[in-house]
Amino acid sequence: MRFPPHILDDIRARLPVSSVVGRRVALKKAGREWKGLSPFKSERTPSFTVNDQKGFYKCFASGEYGDIFTFVMKTEGLSFTEAVERLAADAGVILPKPEPRSQRAMEEVDTRARLMALVEASAKFFETQLMSSPGQEARRYLERRGVTRETIQRFRLGFAPAGREILKAHLAKEGFTVKEMGESGMVIMGDDIAVPYDRFRNRVMFPIEDLKGRVIAFGGRALDSDAPAKYLNSPETPLFHKGNQLYNIHRARPVAFETSRIVVVEGYMDVVALDQAGFQAAVAPLGTALTEAQVQLLWRVAPEPILCFDGDSAGQRAAYRAVDTILPLLKPGYSSRFAFLTDGQDPDDLVRQQGSAAFEAVLARTKALFDVMWERELATQPVATPEQRAAFEQKMKALVGRIGDQSVREHYEREARQTLFSLNRAVLRELAGSSPRGAGDRRIAGRQNNVQMDWRVRERARLQQKGRPPTAAAPVASSELSGRLVAVPAREALILKALVNHPWLIEEHAERIAAMEFTVPALVGLKDAILAALAEEIPLDSVSLRNHFSAVGLSQVVALVERAITHKGDKFAEPEADQEAVETGWCHAATLHERQVGLRRDLVVAEQTWLEEQSEDAFQRLCEIKARQNQVDDGETEREERTALPSGRVQP
Repeated sequence: MRFPPHILDDIRARLPVSSVVGRRVALKKAGREWKGLSPFKSERTPSFTVNDQKGFYKCFASGEYGDIFTFVMKTEGLSFTEAVERLAADAGVILPKPEPRSQRAMEEVDTRARLMALVEASAKFFETQLMSSPGQEARRYLERRGVTRETIQRFRLGFAPAGREILKAHLAKEGFTVKEMGESGMVIMGDDIAVPYDRFRNRVMFPIEDLKGRVIAFGGRALDSDAPAKYLNSPETPLFHKGNQLYNIHRARPVAFETSRIVVVEGYMDVVALDQAGFQAAVAPLGTALTEAQVQLLWRVAPEPILCFDGDSAGQRAAYRAVDTILPLLKPGYSSRFAFLTDGQDPDDLVRQQGSAAFEAVLARTKALFDVMWERELATQPVATPEQRAAFEQKMKALVGRIGDQSVREHYEREARQTLFSLNRAVLRELAGSSPRGAGDRRIAGRQNNVQMDWRVRERARLQQKGRPPTAAAPVASSELSGRLVAVPAREALILKALVNHPWLIEEHAERIAAMEFTVPALVGLKDAILAALAEEIPLDSVSLRNHFSAVGLSQVVALVERAITHKGDKFAEPEADQEAVETGWCHAATLHERQVGLRRDLVVAEQTWLEEQSEDAFQRLCEIKARQNQVDDGETEREERTALPSGRVQP
């Protein structure tokens, strides 16, 4: 729906940006602006600003910016129309009525309204039946499944009685026609059916709601063990298109936005059980494989939804189908991860038997989409011979070629090449065993393709990193300085030491400092704190700066850089050095450091090129870069100082 510009301006005028943002972000006044921690990125130092005069917000950490409508859309997953309607209600602005429609369009609107009312009346009827004597067996079933009374009410669970025309008779009393009952999917009718009858009979009922929380359809779980279908869903209706909806999406959406996590499971009871166990951002498809529309709906609330499948072969097949659905849709920042339960379990069983911690452990072991795709192809394609590996490579190229976004496709192509290279090395290593050079080649032909390749280099690195604390997120307490020793590069410490003793350098070289890379996380944290001091307009003198470092828990890191071994040429970093010497010495040290970082990058590329090509030119290039690196590194090792830092927080 289009809204006149003056209506939008009226809403903006009545709702300051700070009042809308302040509902989700703790803001503090800072001059003409407000400041707070970014809602889009985890941070310790505020980089999120709100300006009521200009009518916009800006997040310097993530680059996000916009007005009140944009903020509500991005933090709550609403469409533009939904955001306008929400804020108009808050501002007391009456939105214009839609333009007059054709007679047919008006009839369609009226029909939808009637069907909405009919389905809502059905939901209330089922709720009443569950709590009355006919629903006794259904209540016992829910009790056995561990569903509490509060959860029953939260999800509006109900019961459809066993009779063929009980709901039909109730809806007729409410003033609905049999034709409307058929159009809504609540009764089954047709030319070959003399008397229409209730679709749902003797079933526990799960209302399916749209994004606004309105009931549009149902899923029913049979209580008869010999029922033809264990679960039965509403058919496609003017209100309900199952490929466009997700069960529980309207409840899960706000929680998913808060946590940037949403979990997709297979069934209604899985969603209900997870919600009751504390996983409120859980949804389920509606009896079908995941569709493109459902993927796009998930991405509106979380950039990497977790698809959780049962550990049996059916769950694996469902995961593989999801890969094919998502692959063409991938775009920068948006993908999916996959979680697999042990064989025979589903989320409902797991949380009831082992508690929420067990399911959280499953979510901590997710796999990337690339890895699931790779494992699927590896399971069906032998790779023992060069010819087989060439065929495998062609299959991977064809799959990756389906990705629509060029940048993502290029990254997948690079990932596939690197992983295939690791696979080749793993196969040759396994097949050759510990035989002498040359003997392994003769043994390859006689071996079966039963090796287990350890090719997931990137994913192992991700899992290892996941358990570590953020590099500079936690203060370094003095009581913790008894951990193991780590080497701190003297040049890096020297650069920071000069900034601490001569803060005027920070303003002069802010952009250069921001671009610098440091190898020790503690030094990265100090660099970030220096830039934060500049952004927060803290007075740039040594006393104020040191007070700032102390307040954020970095005083021990400052002491660390000040203990860096000093040579004759390093006097520029000392407090008493004159300005010209400081400028010259610091710029020289920064240039050497930047050259060193660049050479490290070149060395990584050269090593990878040599491993892939095994050519004389690649080897010569590798040797040249190493020689240049040795020249830059000359003397650096002698100047490193081994200093006590907290074990597990700082990696060399």
